[in-house]
Amino acid sequence: MLLSLFAAFSVELLLVLSGLFFTFPCRWLVQNREWVDPVVTGPLFILTFFSLVSLNVSDPGILHQGSNELGPMMVPVVWVNHRAFCLQWCPRCCFHRPPRTHHCPWCNICVKDFDYHCKWVNNCVCHCNFRVFMLLVLSLCLYSGAMLVTVLMFPVYRTQLPFSMDEIVANLVALPAAGFLESLFVPLLIKARSVNAAERCHEGKYRYLHVNNPFDLGCARN
Repeated sequence: MLLSLFAAFSVELLLVLSGLFFTFPCRWLVQNREWVDPVVTGPLFILTFFSLVSLNVSDPGILHQGSNELGPMMVPVVWVNHRAFCLQWCPRCCFHRPPRTHHCPWCNICVKDFDYHCKWVNNCVCHCNFRVFMLLVLSLCLYSGAMLVTVLMFPVYRTQLPFSMDEIVANLVALPAAGFLESLFVPLLIKARSVNAAERCHEGKYRYLHVNNPFDLGCARN
């Protein structure tokens, strides 16, 4: 329930801040024929909201549970790029997990190519939705940056005009926009490095992945 509230709060926060931003500063800019900022921030908001909702409802790569008749006595071995991996038995899902499969304690499921569980979308970031996650982080960084530039430039547009509600709302939006940008920019760089090296968060303790990583297919394919 707590993680579901986190996910709902992230969607509502994006909608409330965007509603204030487009209702006050952007409305004034459009009325005064300043089209550049609204034209840039509008598509970025649509892309960010679409990515956020898609990541919330996406299938991260759930593996179906096996049969209780199976047992952990046999230890299958698979080869990935000339590297042998012993498949570990998952007692909860009753099957041998493929390489890079991890049992998420929050979702209580085994997920393929597991990276981590994101509480802000209440979903695992894994094999099937990793591109959507990267798109969300990138679009949110760009959207927050565009909002921040707009609200910082807003007083310039209103030079010698009396202080109004539009400027008050612009100042209120500036703080969370700067917070989003600051908190997401560094994780975006870290995730970009992880993609380049074909690494996953929960595998950071395994040193063998840092030397001749068998899952590394090159930056573009990763």
